[in-house]
Amino acid sequence: MFLVYLCRAGIVGSTVELRHLRYFVAVAEAENVLRAATQKLHVSQPAVSRQIRDLEDELDVQLFERTGKAVNLTDAGRVFLREARAVLERTNEAVRNVRDFAQAGETELHVGYAPTLSGHILSATMRAFQKAMPNVHVKLHDWSSEEIAVGLRDGRLKVALIARALERGPFRDFRFEELLREHVRLAVPPNHPFARRRSVSLADAAQELFVGLTREDFPDYHRYLASLFASVKNKPRVIEEHDGMTSVVSAVEAGTGVAVAVEALGYTLGNRVKLVRLTPEPKPISFGIAARKGRLTPATEKFWQCARDAAASIGVFSKK
Repeated sequence: MFLVYLCRAGIVGSTVELRHLRYFVAVAEAENVLRAATQKLHVSQPAVSRQIRDLEDELDVQLFERTGKAVNLTDAGRVFLREARAVLERTNEAVRNVRDFAQAGETELHVGYAPTLSGHILSATMRAFQKAMPNVHVKLHDWSSEEIAVGLRDGRLKVALIARALERGPFRDFRFEELLREHVRLAVPPNHPFARRRSVSLADAAQELFVGLTREDFPDYHRYLASLFASVKNKPRVIEEHDGMTSVVSAVEAGTGVAVAVEALGYTLGNRVKLVRLTPEPKPISFGIAARKGRLTPATEKFWQCARDAAASIGVFSKK
């Protein structure tokens, strides 16, 4: 079947490579070469343009119509997009099958996690899992959301505990089960004037200097900030970025600025910062467990169940 896909796409007997197909699909979905290069492929725009030109030259077919910065598929391009997606999906499936075969006798389970939210259920999940499957060693990976999504997609991670703030974030294409929801708050220093308030409007909050996570490692965080303050005329200004929420909290505590945080932080921070309610109340952030779609390995299935049980047993963090 894989050979059939390759033949139908014109890849057998040509110099078209999987890289060409990945670049082509990224540009077709983004409808913009620069956006595909920077947001999907993380390479330079000239490199993407060159690969697309090479692909069209090899096929001797025009795949895109160029209109300014935008690109649109030709009729031939739409046909090729279906075939290219089929080839890439079959390739990914082949890689997954080989990895699953190699790990049939699972001795390790690689788990990604977001430490800001998962701390209160991760330990309970780990205890239950290790009791149920003592011969499987869990390796934890404290990665950014984007890194976790890539790790799940390429098989380096089997499962992850994640926050999903936006429906169209990096985890939209994965199997996902919500375990709990967390209210969004404004973290301020204890001596800040806002600390004496019961709530702060989004408009007032936007006037403050903000501390946040690095844009390069946590683009979803910045997309969420933009969405949160979309209705506010004056947008918040992030003057300092850090590679983890622990550092963000330290900066807020030191008076560098304020930050958007989740209520779960209040259970671990004590009096270091004050979490103030925002008005209008932002939509809670969904926190849960994610994996690739399809059949889960026995260890992954057990870890999933343990996480579900752990979340259900912690009443104060139950879904709201």
